[in-house]
Amino acid sequence: MKIATWNVNSVRQRQDLVLDWLAREQPDVLMMQEIKCETNLFPTAVFEQAGYGCAVVGQKSYNGVATLVRGTFDITTDHLPGFTDPAARYVEVRTKGLVLGNLYLPNGNSGGEQGYATKLNFLDALAARAEHFMQQDTDFVLAGDYNICPTPEDCAPGALGPEDALVRPQSRAAWRRLRWLGLTDALRALHPNGAAYTFWDYQAGAWQRDCGLRIDHMLLSPRVAEHLQTARPDRDERGMERPSDHVPLIVTLDDGLTPAP
Repeated sequence: MKIATWNVNSVRQRQDLVLDWLAREQPDVLMMQEIKCETNLFPTAVFEQAGYGCAVVGQKSYNGVATLVRGTFDITTDHLPGFTDPAARYVEVRTKGLVLGNLYLPNGNSGGEQGYATKLNFLDALAARAEHFMQQDTDFVLAGDYNICPTPEDCAPGALGPEDALVRPQSRAAWRRLRWLGLTDALRALHPNGAAYTFWDYQAGAWQRDCGLRIDHMLLSPRVAEHLQTARPDRDERGMERPSDHVPLIVTLDDGLTPAP
């Protein structure tokens, strides 16, 4: 099973790039963030023609998440339980015995301390959701744009200041809390060291200087992690014409995973 997450930074602007990538990579699931369109304006028919059903939670001009699935699926929730902010930041589906939470975490750098508190509130709700799944013995994946660099190695030297919300101690502590629940960071499980960036800013030649960040992640529940085969950012997408500032993170699982009884 091939699962990917990708902040596409406007699905209507990047529609052709996404379609080309789908045709090339053939994922079973693609979780997209920052689709930047209302639900009814999402190009559902285009992706259905490419073989994917769509679970979409949109919002005008900002935010928005969409999960594309080959095969049958159910939408389990169109919001993150416990997070009351109205922004479109979470959609969750069940397919092939897995629950897949697609998330777009608040950046936390705008809105002062209240804006940062919203980021932490989302992380609290996400941890509670993960704990609920663990208690229910549910196999699950939480993937998306976390807007957190978990360690200094996940941020190019000089890319961010120490007070940036992506690297503040509270952000990293909240990430560790998720990990300590028993979740596996798919990429670091297989590539524990070295730069593995998923984002390069459009400004100041960040891509050309490889001044990137690792902020797009996929966390796997214990039984799912046992079937992890590969994990990699698809760097080539950042070099495309008019790309997103993020690239897909692709994870593959072997066929041995069966639904929990």
